[in-house]
Amino acid sequence: MATQSQETRLACRSETLDPKHPLEPLSHPSDPTLGHLLALLPTIDVHVGLFYAVSSLLSPRDSTKGTKSRYQIEYVKSSFDWSTVEETYPVPASMRKSLPRGTPKKLRAVQHKFRTDKSSAGIGRRQLLTDRRNEVRDVFVKSWESYARYAWGWDELAPVSGSGRDTFGGWAATLVDSLDTLWIMDLKEEFYEAAAAAVRIDWDNTKETACNWFETSIRHLGGLLSAYDLSQEPTLLRKAVELGDLLYMGFDTPTRMPPFWLDFELAKAGGLRPGIHDPAASTTSSTLEFTRLAQLTGENKYYDGVGRITEVLLQRQNETRLPGIWPTFLDLKRLDFSREEDFTLGALADSMYEMFPKAYTLLGGLEPAYEEMYSVAMDTIAEYVLFRPKLPDQANVLIPGNVRVSDNGKVSLQGEAQHLGCFVGGMFGLGGKLFGRPEHVEIGEKVTRGCVWAYDAMPSGIMPEICGFVPCSPHETCSWEDEETFLDDHGQALPKGFRNARDPRYILRPEAIESVFYMYRITGKEEYQEMAWRMFQSITRATGTELAYSAIADVTVDGSETEKTDSMESFWFSETLKYFYLIFSPPDFISLDAYVFNTEAHPFRRP
Repeated sequence: MATQSQETRLACRSETLDPKHPLEPLSHPSDPTLGHLLALLPTIDVHVGLFYAVSSLLSPRDSTKGTKSRYQIEYVKSSFDWSTVEETYPVPASMRKSLPRGTPKKLRAVQHKFRTDKSSAGIGRRQLLTDRRNEVRDVFVKSWESYARYAWGWDELAPVSGSGRDTFGGWAATLVDSLDTLWIMDLKEEFYEAAAAAVRIDWDNTKETACNWFETSIRHLGGLLSAYDLSQEPTLLRKAVELGDLLYMGFDTPTRMPPFWLDFELAKAGGLRPGIHDPAASTTSSTLEFTRLAQLTGENKYYDGVGRITEVLLQRQNETRLPGIWPTFLDLKRLDFSREEDFTLGALADSMYEMFPKAYTLLGGLEPAYEEMYSVAMDTIAEYVLFRPKLPDQANVLIPGNVRVSDNGKVSLQGEAQHLGCFVGGMFGLGGKLFGRPEHVEIGEKVTRGCVWAYDAMPSGIMPEICGFVPCSPHETCSWEDEETFLDDHGQALPKGFRNARDPRYILRPEAIESVFYMYRITGKEEYQEMAWRMFQSITRATGTELAYSAIADVTVDGSETEKTDSMESFWFSETLKYFYLIFSPPDFISLDAYVFNTEAHPFRRP
């Protein structure tokens, strides 16, 4: 990869000092008519094709559409075309896995049947939610304006020092990750400014020699596809296709399993190899992005890539030390998953599991493998991984723990919770509704309430990154009986119920509010909105800086006394604030019966 000078470091960076740059009006709307689409076809890469144009025209309308573009979005092609690279381990076209054919099934409704309360109390409630939604939007705007002023085109803003930093190849991760949130929050002028910069990104223009295949897929590719699905701005899809062709080369390995790092020069030379100890999530969590890209372009190669991963997971599901689920690390060279002993729903494995009900939905129920894998995995998880903690209020909640299986088959549970694992509540709720398993919705509620309990119990009002609990024995009533009090790193007593706060940070993570959002939309219980509001207030109080909001070092202190660590990852924009905004929005806005969220909270339109 070419090393870029400061002057050429992303075209959009030339506008750092003036992020509110003017854009020229369009002579036609970007919400296309058939004539507009046909006129655009000569400008669209051949492999995007007529399928994309027709699918754009036929996409169902909803409340997110209808806004006409007033700006000229000038697409600039990347300096290297990855679609021209010949594969070393190609799959013949006749053997490629194709998108499932047929009419999408009529799936079970996910969302609660909300009814409008026309009483004075109902009107007052809606005004309250509007006020809360506007407060979330204000927090987003503050963060975005500081990014635009101090770090435009960089991957992240350092929210204390006010500088830009690159953490994902210098491809403007925050800018791309924020596109759909800008649209959803009706910040259309800011959206088109960001989109104009995004479609000028040169994927060959980076100082890095490799990219994180998983993170680039969920943040950049997912962000571009979602922004296209919402806005129908065709240049966003063209830029997504460029990136999709780069990331597709990750499948060009002897086993067709992608590596953790996609080394650019090795990819060009056919030298990529799958790892023998790669995090499960990094390989298996990009199904939605490549499936949606295949749906929009008609190119089956993208679906073939992730379809082969799905096939391997299905074949090996019952060949692990804990049959039904997969270990935290995978041997993708030998495709032997029977040796690893550690299992978790937290870091390194988390998003693999949430993909199953979501992929089933995005494919219109036409691929039954995802329902099968979900059902088998969740039964194992419910039996071995989830536990009820001993708590002073004896709350009947569940926590996803970690499991180790020894050589002799003994299963040991570690009563440790990760903030990352809080997504599990939403996953069980979604799967329970989709597949007609009401007991899974109940499990989802208990897991969600467990994470909210951890938020409420801490002095800052925020759950730690990693914390420990005392698990109840399956054969006891789980009474508290004044259990031992443990100390934090400062020698202070932890809130009763916590064994430790092994990693006391909060890095602006979204997983807890994600599940609270899902459970509100699924059950219709307003108490989840109240939980969300407490969480939002605690987070903004503890993380706020003069410029934006920062990760903090320790949640075991009062929220007014937190140490800011000068980090604001792009998921603050794409996930955390989006979920807060949507839980206070009318429930038919970005409905779960119309969209599927990827693991970075980018909504893709359901077929």
